[in-house]
Amino acid sequence: MPRLEEYREIAGPSILEELHLLARHLKGKSILQINSTAIGGGVAEILNRMVPLLNELEIDTRWEVIKGGESFYAVTKKFHNALHGDSQTIRPEDYQVYEDTLDQNLSQMSLEADVVFIHDPQPAALVKKRKTLKNRWIWRCHIDLSEPAPPVWDFLRPYIEQYDSCVFSAPSFAQSLPIPQILIPPSIDPLSDKNRELSPEEIRAILERLHIPTDKPLITQVSRFDRLKDPLGVIEAFLQVKPYLEARLLLAGGSANDDPEGAQVLKEVREKAEQDPDILVLSLPPTSHLEINAIQRASALILQKSIREGFGLTVSEALWKEKPVIAGAVGGIPLQIVHQHSGILVHSVEGAAYWMKKLLHEPQLAKKLGENGKEHVRQNFLLTRHLRDYLLLFLSLEHAGSDMIHLQ
Repeated sequence: MPRLEEYREIAGPSILEELHLLARHLKGKSILQINSTAIGGGVAEILNRMVPLLNELEIDTRWEVIKGGESFYAVTKKFHNALHGDSQTIRPEDYQVYEDTLDQNLSQMSLEADVVFIHDPQPAALVKKRKTLKNRWIWRCHIDLSEPAPPVWDFLRPYIEQYDSCVFSAPSFAQSLPIPQILIPPSIDPLSDKNRELSPEEIRAILERLHIPTDKPLITQVSRFDRLKDPLGVIEAFLQVKPYLEARLLLAGGSANDDPEGAQVLKEVREKAEQDPDILVLSLPPTSHLEINAIQRASALILQKSIREGFGLTVSEALWKEKPVIAGAVGGIPLQIVHQHSGILVHSVEGAAYWMKKLLHEPQLAKKLGENGKEHVRQNFLLTRHLRDYLLLFLSLEHAGSDMIHLQ
């Protein structure tokens, strides 16, 4: 894992000095991070990079993953979709599965830490244990909560209200809650295998191994096979512009351990892709970071045509590689893309098709969008900024009730 000093050239020396200053006031404190999966998805990727850096700053940090069976993850996937606004049929026994699973986890977990940092709805009810502990609790919601379905949110809200504070990725996700709500967008690690520089030889070797042809410009969407990422809409958009350009579409991604719908969506995508030999579907293991890096760097154009989105880290990943990105104007994506400056925001299949055609026919515009996008990510969405925001959050909990914190 990279050490903090390795980020100096990318992030600048001032932010490293700030990180060490903040960490000095938290030295010896303990942080427990809890989520639902160790691999697959942006939360696991961020924690994998964030936890070692917190420990390097002498903030004792450990990371635990809750355990659950198929029935639990089927229920929490329903929760996930409902919190994104989809209509879901959730029965009383589903809520009971959720409660029972977290009770089992509580009987096996140690929650002794100065700060317990819970990520997303799956482990949210662990907070019921805090009554017996003298520590601080944070709920970090990584999903789009702008229009949650009332039954699920009404079920989760009493748990969320027991936290000391909650963290959202975009202002539109804020809810009516009696606890402080903090805006902290996610981040990418520029030194990870998914984002570090690759040589042309490395890129070529990876594409050859994956049997991805390079004889035509590559239009790519990298994401889980999830209906909210709208892979079928991406195929529709590509088929609309296919008569006007020579290009190939690649849908690359995989699934997370806590997403039981992925296999069905992948099957639907493959069936729809069969109608055109220029549409490639690639299912990758969740550890395929170098492969995703190479695919993005080899692409002429990146899509993230989400219908709902918590943040969409693949947007920042692509922008960091100076790629023009067309993405759905939902969730946290508009924080990453200023329309026609650092990328393109769309609201429909037709809009995605229009901009695919335009950017492939106007390479100078595409190049400028990519350049602007990389600088926007450098200023706002790197891991070092994210780490600073978390340190400030931990300090605010240490000084709860204070209007001002003095650091010397």
